[in-house]
Amino acid sequence: MHRLLTMKRLSILFLSAFAVLMGGMFAYESLVIAPGDRCEAGGKWWDPQDRVCAQPISIAEITGRPNPGERAAASAEKNRELVAIEDSLAAQQKARDADADRQRAALAAQ
Repeated sequence: MHRLLTMKRLSILFLSAFAVLMGGMFAYESLVIAPGDRCEAGGKWWDPQDRVCAQPISIAEITGRPNPGERAAASAEKNRELVAIEDSLAAQQKARDADADRQRAALAAQ
C-alpha cells in the first residue's frame, strides 16, 4: 500500500517549509527592521509608517528663536534695544517740548 505522506516526504515538506519561513524572517529583518536600526544608529529619526529616515531639525532653526542656552543673552539684547528705543523717544519728546516752549515764548513776546 502506497501512502501519500511517507516519512521521507514529511521530512522534505517540513524542511522546505522551515527554509521558506527562515528565508521570510531574514528578508523581513533586512528589508523592514534593519533600515530603521541603521537610521537611528546614525542619529536620525525613522518613520516606520512612511519608511522615511529624516534628519531632526531644531525648532530654533524653524522659528528663528534662540536656543534655550542662549535665551538669557537674547533677552538681555532685546532689553538693551528697548531701552535704546525708549531713550531716543524720550529725547525726541524733550526736543519737541523745548521747541514748543520756545515758540510759546516767541508768541508771548510779540
